[in-house]
Amino acid sequence: MTVFGFTLVLAAAFCHATWNFLVKRINGGPELVWLFSAVSVLIYIPIAAYIILTEKPHFGFWEILFVAGSIPLHLGYFLLLQTGYRKGDLSLVYPTARATGPFLSTIFAVLFLGESMTAQVAVGAGAVIIGVVGLTGGIKSRAKNLTTSIGFGVGAGVLIGSYTIWDAYAVSVVLVSPILLDFVSNIGRTILLTPIALRRKERVAYYWREHRLDVVAVAVFSSLAYVLVLYALTFTPVVYVAPTREISVLLTVLMGSLLLGEGDLSRRMKWAMLILVGVALLATA
Repeated sequence: MTVFGFTLVLAAAFCHATWNFLVKRINGGPELVWLFSAVSVLIYIPIAAYIILTEKPHFGFWEILFVAGSIPLHLGYFLLLQTGYRKGDLSLVYPTARATGPFLSTIFAVLFLGESMTAQVAVGAGAVIIGVVGLTGGIKSRAKNLTTSIGFGVGAGVLIGSYTIWDAYAVSVVLVSPILLDFVSNIGRTILLTPIALRRKERVAYYWREHRLDVVAVAVFSSLAYVLVLYALTFTPVVYVAPTREISVLLTVLMGSLLLGEGDLSRRMKWAMLILVGVALLATA
């Protein structure tokens, strides 16, 4: 893994942790996803227009197919995860999704993209995945709605693995611009969630009135986080990127302990060290 690739993924992790922290603090639903997706479209229009005018990217059948296919995968992930949070146990859904996602991304990369897996990469990825499960509370057998919670968590993880491989192929093989891929995904997400936003326009107005700066920050960092990952995927194998980006979970959980007063910092730091060891193995492989 090159220093530049690692730097991109690390920067993406900080952006991802920041916007997840803000979303958790706002505590919204699909209407919030619509709002920050729509704001993101407005913010990134100049950059997308500049790329279209200067680079004149080709959009044939395969480019359109992969851009269009990315939209439902990301939207499905957002909605499935939020439904899981409502109907299941957060302590089950979240660690299951975050562990399943990079695990499947790595497996899919080896099976479908022909990437190689060394012993050091396997150990590093395993350390990150185990650390994420422990950091987020672990799989608790006494949690409510056990089957439902694990089902939603695995489902969200499958979508994480699927859109990671799909988008990696789009930007590295089909050569779709990472910025345009994310930009169109935000447009599609905005369009598909508009009926929900119209039904809940009072909530949308409330979020904009009371959390405007946070919404704008989420709009900026949510797209920036994924664009950085996509650029890293243009020259860095998925088996390195997918586990390494999970350092964002470490940062998000630590933010919860330190900034939201969730506590349990001592236990979380122990699992954080395991994640850092795994990331170090991936970065030096």
